[in-house]
Amino acid sequence: MAYAGRVTTPEAEQSQAETADAAAPGGAEVPAGDASAQGGGARPEERLEKAVRAAEQALIEYEIAVETFRVEVDNFSRLHHQKLGPMYARLDELDARIAEAVAARTGDPEDIRKADEARARVMPMPGVEELFHGWMDDSGLFPEAVAMLTDQPVRPPQRVRPSDEARKLYRELARKAHPDLAQEAGERSRREEFITRVNAAYARGDEALLRELAEEWAAGPKPAEQGPTPAEELYARLEWLSQRKEMLTLVAKELEESAIGAMLRLAPDDPDRLLDEIAEQLLAQVAERESELASLLAPADGGPADGTGA
Repeated sequence: MAYAGRVTTPEAEQSQAETADAAAPGGAEVPAGDASAQGGGARPEERLEKAVRAAEQALIEYEIAVETFRVEVDNFSRLHHQKLGPMYARLDELDARIAEAVAARTGDPEDIRKADEARARVMPMPGVEELFHGWMDDSGLFPEAVAMLTDQPVRPPQRVRPSDEARKLYRELARKAHPDLAQEAGERSRREEFITRVNAAYARGDEALLRELAEEWAAGPKPAEQGPTPAEELYARLEWLSQRKEMLTLVAKELEESAIGAMLRLAPDDPDRLLDEIAEQLLAQVAERESELASLLAPADGGPADGTGA
């Protein structure tokens, strides 16, 4: 799929083209050459109903694309914080120590102020656990985070990416059970509850649960057939579908413009490689900071740091 700002699918593009054609000015009238008018039994609302059906399918495909991208952004964000979060924390700590060492040497008020600011940035703050996404709880850092901060072996972060089969099951369920296909409040509510469970299973990449949900939907009650809809109601539904699409476009734009979304666009086919490259850069920065700190802490005359030398 394409990323936000270009989140779409071939099915959605085709349906949108059909919608534009069917809902054009005067579209509610059936042209004389239309095949459906040959028999003389076509309803005046036929082309408008076709536009609504096409718009519904286009919206569903677009929502699938946006939700798929959101899951990818969430999963990449989790992996990013798990793998790189402790390295960023290590850099902040080293920066604070370097600033403190400089202030201790110079005694300059400005250096002291900078040292205090650097230290304040690494002090605990409300909600700091959110920055680590799985590396910290109420009792402190998890063992994996401690291991990384102390240069001990650490197990790689768990991948949470839906498999191809899970993606397929999700798309099928979204098309069949999507709430936008319901026109009665009760049926829409039932579909919304079901789709919420489908989305949760897909976000976890739970293929087995998606299969169970597919069986549950197949065994459940089928939506009742809808009779002819008045033209006014069809126009109102087209307007609602258009507003829904605009809202999703804003969501997609926010995802793309987020820091994680921008990183994903740099390596859409291999985000793990990007994380490895960033990790290497951060480790190099850590080594540079450690070297700088060691130089600052070393005595000016090259004697022992405790001052016992000549």
